[in-house]
Amino acid sequence: MRYIPNSVASVRESMLESMGVKNVGDLFVGIPHNLLLTEPLKIPPAESETELIESFKKLAGVNRHPDSYASFLGAGVYDHIRPLVIDTLISRSEFYTSYTPYQPEVNQGTVHSIFEFQTMICQLTGMDVANASMYDGSTALAEGMLMASRITGRKKVVCAGALHPEYTAVLKTYAHFAGLTVETVGPGAEGIGQVSSLKLEKDVAAVIVQSPNFFGCVEDVTAFATAAHEVGALLIVSVAEAISLGILKPPAELGADIVTGEGQSFGLAPSYGGPFVGFFAARDKFQRQMPGRLIGQAFDQNGNRAFTITMATREQHIRREKATSNICTNEALCALVASIYLSTVGRRGLQEIAARNAQKAAYALEAITRVPGYSRTFATPVFNEFVITTPAPAETVVNSLLEQNLLAGLPLAKYYPERTHELLVCVTENTTRAAIDALAAALATVKHED
Repeated sequence: MRYIPNSVASVRESMLESMGVKNVGDLFVGIPHNLLLTEPLKIPPAESETELIESFKKLAGVNRHPDSYASFLGAGVYDHIRPLVIDTLISRSEFYTSYTPYQPEVNQGTVHSIFEFQTMICQLTGMDVANASMYDGSTALAEGMLMASRITGRKKVVCAGALHPEYTAVLKTYAHFAGLTVETVGPGAEGIGQVSSLKLEKDVAAVIVQSPNFFGCVEDVTAFATAAHEVGALLIVSVAEAISLGILKPPAELGADIVTGEGQSFGLAPSYGGPFVGFFAARDKFQRQMPGRLIGQAFDQNGNRAFTITMATREQHIRREKATSNICTNEALCALVASIYLSTVGRRGLQEIAARNAQKAAYALEAITRVPGYSRTFATPVFNEFVITTPAPAETVVNSLLEQNLLAGLPLAKYYPERTHELLVCVTENTTRAAIDALAAALATVKHED
């Protein structure tokens, strides 16, 4: 009550009088007496602001700062270079206070920046049209699944290869309430999907393939496109590591009909898991089935370029039965970060960053596999992540190296219980050669049974 200019007693009495009751207890007469709290909660007494700040400082002191570790974690969230100009520009109030641009005549800056984001996503994926962004990579993929079902009128989706397990979980959640069936096909011995194991029939709406996949392996997307199209299904390509688009062939050239992905690598910090930005692109003939909104370019009566919301497919904007999504908004500020990042590094810069990721991954693979007992699990080409078979349980390896300020990677047993001795390792352009050498040296010290 300290910020209310009236006294506690006068405010409370006035409110009770307006409600026609005598005291606060009268508000709870409908609750059984045995359910009422009759004694103070067993929590410490309130602290002053100074005491509270000191308490938080003590709690913060228990944590280890992430910069004190050399991290080899990836699995969908990546540590990449973030040009300083990003934070400077997005800190402008015009950007961080803006909301949904329902009135484009007074929101030209916002819709213009979204239009540029859409354009860059189309250039990277090779697709014809992209929307204004989505919540993250997993929900973008789920919306792609729903879109494929609408287009084909079919209710089954097949996930090929090693799709990120968390993406799969989101897919199944969406599918459950949409009356769809999601079939997942485990990866083959080489860590990638096998077309022959898909068993596609005429009831399949879409085949989903992620490349690079959860194991870091680059999939043969063209083979999946051919198999999907032979049965009239669509091919959805999911991209969890967006930097890979700087070096790999655009999904459109490989036969993709819908491309979804996570844009966190484009200038967004890991931030304990979000907020991130999903992207969604498709072929032009499917644009009216796309979720979210699309920003378009137009010209005013004087010939000046202008931007407006061309399509918004939520039930709020069109007849409910024709709505393609209940997505409420787009990640405008996060999409702006991605746009600034891509504009700053440029086409050549993105290619160089992607190449550096691949080169460092190759160096790390060679350094680690020279250590006795450690071997490469899959021989398939990778981008910046790869799986290592460890002589001791991978979780033991990770816990042991934490004492040396090394986050060695992700034990795959977290998602695949049978893969107890496999470790997913990631390197980016931010990973130094010294850190890679330190990891290899530390791995050699882990005790294991011969």
